[in-house]
Amino acid sequence: MNSHYNCFRPFSHFIMETLTLAPFPSRGISSRYSLFRRPSSRRNFWRAQTTVSELANLEAQSGPKPIPLEISSVEEALMGFISGRRKATEVAQAVWKNVVHRGDTVIDATCGNGHDTLALVKMVADKLGKGCVYGLDIQQSAIDNTSSLLEMSTEEHERKSVQLFNVCHSKMDEIIPKENPVRLVAFNLGYLPGGDKTLITVPHTTEMALRAASKLLDSKGLISIIVYVGHPGGRDELEIVEAFTSSLPAETWVGCKFQMLNRPVAPILVLLFKK
Repeated sequence: MNSHYNCFRPFSHFIMETLTLAPFPSRGISSRYSLFRRPSSRRNFWRAQTTVSELANLEAQSGPKPIPLEISSVEEALMGFISGRRKATEVAQAVWKNVVHRGDTVIDATCGNGHDTLALVKMVADKLGKGCVYGLDIQQSAIDNTSSLLEMSTEEHERKSVQLFNVCHSKMDEIIPKENPVRLVAFNLGYLPGGDKTLITVPHTTEMALRAASKLLDSKGLISIIVYVGHPGGRDELEIVEAFTSSLPAETWVGCKFQMLNRPVAPILVLLFKK
């Protein structure tokens, strides 16, 4: 498959350096969970339990940590995308996990049926109630679908971290408190899957939303945009996204695009990282 992603060198830095992902060994990765692998004796098993308890206490004392993620998760998503086995949404979510911390504030600017909202809840919610997901959609049916999915798929403390708003994504700066630094803003542009395909995101409000997101975003944060170009108006919206990305200063932003050249209607992933 002939695949193309712009700015490959910056994206390589984006994953390996800018995101400051701690290096993991390729085999025998050590995490709090791997401590329970094949205990050789009762003493080792007791020590594993004690170590996990100590790590939990340290985490509680020192504040939120990046969610542990094997680098292979990103590599597999990227290689799966290149070989046509993974969706752009899977690549996006794999990258999110390298940016987002427990307790962060994030925005799902286009809730749709709630799958991105659910993924973000699982990344940021903690039992201390610090994590927050703001979910926006202009269609009430999308908000209802998202709410139903969260009700079925999350625990009570996770649901408390979500606030859903039936409002256009261009209004996010009127909803999100200015004092809350935002780590991630996710866009899934186009129409609501399973809904009315004539109701779509449009270039004008999407441009407004991108500008609002860029101002709300904290340093080391990410704007993630999936653009669906296989419907009327999709190409126009892509032009707006690309023009906005091109206008961002290279000194403070890194912009990357993933696009299948021989699949002209395949979704396109754009990632904007704020240094």
